[in-house]
Amino acid sequence: MDNRIDAIYGRQSIDKKDSISIESQFEFCRYELKGGEAKEYKDKGYSGKNIERPDFQRLLKDIRAGLIRRVIVYKLDRISRSIVDFAKLMELFKQYNVEFVSCTEKFDTSTPMGRAMLNICIVFAQLERESIQMRVQDAFYSRCAKGYYMRGRAPYGFDTEPIVMDGIKTKRLVENAEMDYAELMYEMYAEPENSYGDITRYFTENEIMVYGKTLKRGFVGQLLRNPVYVQADMDIYEYFKAQGAKIESPPELFTGEFSCYLYQGREGEENILVIAPHKGRIPSSLWLAVQHK
Repeated sequence: MDNRIDAIYGRQSIDKKDSISIESQFEFCRYELKGGEAKEYKDKGYSGKNIERPDFQRLLKDIRAGLIRRVIVYKLDRISRSIVDFAKLMELFKQYNVEFVSCTEKFDTSTPMGRAMLNICIVFAQLERESIQMRVQDAFYSRCAKGYYMRGRAPYGFDTEPIVMDGIKTKRLVENAEMDYAELMYEMYAEPENSYGDITRYFTENEIMVYGKTLKRGFVGQLLRNPVYVQADMDIYEYFKAQGAKIESPPELFTGEFSCYLYQGREGEENILVIAPHKGRIPSSLWLAVQHK
């Protein structure tokens, strides 16, 4: 006699109007029990992109302990949206003789047709997820190419202010008082005898803090390489063209009045350079001298 129990699993990423609640998922699953009992497992606030969820891991532990006969879910993607994870789970279920039932897709792995339908659904679930990721990436790089501010924290020496570009709300960088110190780093490093260490020692000795902390060499190097400070003219255009960057803005916009953003390209693609809507502070001759050094 099989003394194992049925298990119901529910997952909800976030609360929103078009998101079915875990309790509603359980109501659907209980129809499959035909009056029987089941142990309930639920994870609220967790994505389906992987299986690192507390209650789902508890369910897997119970499966390995030989306690579970059947796992019932409202829908396939409540378990996982990853075809790799799902394939591994199905192997685990098979190893421990655990049946899998999805209520809305109307199949279970106790039948050959159910197993075939499961494999088909896994493929389409993965396809849907990858399509969504691609659309998000396309939207991101489209906004990059138009010169929208697509970063988080403003670079040192800048604050952000809201603006509207081409009818789209975005942000623009504006200088603050710390920009004088950013410019000082460029001027000091351009001197042949100065190093990163000389700059950090000068800031420490003069009690100049950066974000409330002592200046570090790594921070200096990162700041000096960032083109967000430069007055973007044709010398800058030619420099990044020689570097192999994809320059989205036409040459006539490289007048030296505005600065630029350099965004990392997608895997296997060149970086993206675009004119930014804020003024540049560092002359191109100084910025390029620092890069060459």
